[in-house]
Amino acid sequence: MDDIQKQIDEINSKLDIILEETERQRRHRSEMDDLKDDITRVGKEVFDSAVMELEEVHDSIKTGDILFLFKKLLRNINNITKTFEQLENIKDFVQDAAPVSRELFNDLMIKLDEMDRKGYFKVLKELSMMTDTFVEHYSTADIRDFGEKIIIILDTVNNVTDPAVLKKINNVIETLKTTEIEKDKKISAISLIRELNSPESKRSLALLIKVLKSISKENN
Repeated sequence: MDDIQKQIDEINSKLDIILEETERQRRHRSEMDDLKDDITRVGKEVFDSAVMELEEVHDSIKTGDILFLFKKLLRNINNITKTFEQLENIKDFVQDAAPVSRELFNDLMIKLDEMDRKGYFKVLKELSMMTDTFVEHYSTADIRDFGEKIIIILDTVNNVTDPAVLKKINNVIETLKTTEIEKDKKISAISLIRELNSPESKRSLALLIKVLKSISKENN
């Protein structure tokens, strides 16, 4: 009797397993049916949308054009693959260069802050205002005329800053600073003639005459 009950219990246990498996299969089929319905519905919507979009361009596109494009893609598949590889390399380069770029940006900000503290930007602002004033007061013709004369101006500055010329000018200034003629001292014509006969006076007069002749020549 115990053996029979044991067999019945085993049969019931197996039946429970079979029923659980059957229920699992039923749920699986139900889920698959639901998934198939969803895919069918979505596919139909995609197909309908594709048809509507193609109806707008069907006059401009031919089947042969699509086939030609597909063949061209197949022929250039290696080039497309290389392009994607280059894009990946660019991405890797950007990732590698990001820390360096961040460091350069920080250095740039530090340098700009230093320039701001030293007053560079204030000077640039003043130069900008000076340029605005220059533009307001001078026309294009004036600037063009100034450009034509700049060579003469630079030549003049170069000549004036020549060491020999500067030395002569400095000697004249020193002479004017150190030499004084007493107001009460009488200067006679004879003393002037005597001074003019000196070698220094003759050289000075010769230089003065030469300068005056040069100016007269330029005026003529």
